[in-house]
Amino acid sequence: MTILLAPMEGLLDFVLRDILTRAGGVDRCVSEFIRITDQLLPERVFTRIVPELHNGGRTLAGVPVRAQLLGSDPVCMAENAARLAALGPAGIDLNFGCPANIVNRHGGGAALLREPETIAAIVAAVRRAVPAHMPVSAKMRLGYHDDALAVDCAQAMAGSGAGELVVHARTKAQAYRPPAYWERIADIRAAVAIPVVANGEIWTVDDARRCREASGCDMLMIGRGAVADPGLGRAIQASMGRSGDDGAPAFGWPELVPLLAEFWQLVCARLDARSRPGRLKQWLNFLRRRFPEAETAYQSLKAINDAALIDQWLAGLQPAQTAGEQRLQPV
Repeated sequence: MTILLAPMEGLLDFVLRDILTRAGGVDRCVSEFIRITDQLLPERVFTRIVPELHNGGRTLAGVPVRAQLLGSDPVCMAENAARLAALGPAGIDLNFGCPANIVNRHGGGAALLREPETIAAIVAAVRRAVPAHMPVSAKMRLGYHDDALAVDCAQAMAGSGAGELVVHARTKAQAYRPPAYWERIADIRAAVAIPVVANGEIWTVDDARRCREASGCDMLMIGRGAVADPGLGRAIQASMGRSGDDGAPAFGWPELVPLLAEFWQLVCARLDARSRPGRLKQWLNFLRRRFPEAETAYQSLKAINDAALIDQWLAGLQPAQTAGEQRLQPV
C-alpha cells in the first residue's frame, strides 16, 4: 500500500506538506498547481510554490515532492516543464482535474477532459521536453459533465508518455460531493498499462479499504482526509499490513499538539502577517472532524487575529504530568 498526499490549492501548500509528512505514513507528495499560460516562468515562481526544490525535491521529513503544472498549450507546457525539471523535482505531474471555474474558463484543468487529443498533445510534449529519468505523471477526474470520455482520456495520457495516473473518482460537475465512484477507477485500470492511483472521499481507514476493494488500486491519494487526520496515512498502512507498519500507534491529540506549534512557527516564518491566523484556523476547522479537542481550540481562537495572543495560547498547550498521566492544559 502506497500513500500519496494530494495537491489542494489554497490548503495543502508547502507548509502543511512539511507538517503532514512529519506525521508519517506518506510516501510521496504532489504540489499545488503552477499555472502555465503563454510565457516561460522564471525559476523563482517554481521555487515559491514548491520550495522543496531547494531541498532536493523533498520535504524536510525526506518525502519526495512532484511539482504539478496546469495549462492547455502543449508548447508552453513543455518549455516550462523543461525549466522545472532542471530544478530537480521528484517528478512532474500534469493537472487535468482542477474543477475551479476560473481555471476551466481558460481551458485548463478538468475542461481538458472534453478533449482527449489535446491531453495527448500536452503529455507527449512534456514527456519529450524533460530528461528520460524524470517521472511524468498525470491527475484526472472522471470527466467534465459526465464520465463518458474517462477511459479515452486515461488512454490519451498513458499512450502519450505518462508513467502514472491519479484518478479522482468524480466528474467536474460532481465537484467534491459524496460519493466518489471508485468502481470507475477499476474500469480505467483495465484500460491502461501504467500504475493507477485512486483518489477521492478517503476520510478513514474503512474508506481506504472500500476504495481499494472497488478500484483494485494498491496506491491511494489522500487529501482532505489527511488534513483532518494527520495520522490517516500511517493508520491505513498499518491496517493494510504493510511491512514495518504493523501495530503503528494511534495518532492522538497529544501527538498533534507539537505539530500545531511547528505549523504556526512555519506559517509565521513563511507567510504574510495578514494570512497567518486564518491558516491556523483553517487547519483547526478540518481537525474538528477528527479531534474533539480541536473544536475547543477552534472556538478559542476563531475571533483572535493577534499573532502574539495565538503564540500565548499555543504556549499553554504544554504537556503536564498528573497522577502519572499526560494532560493538556490550554491557557
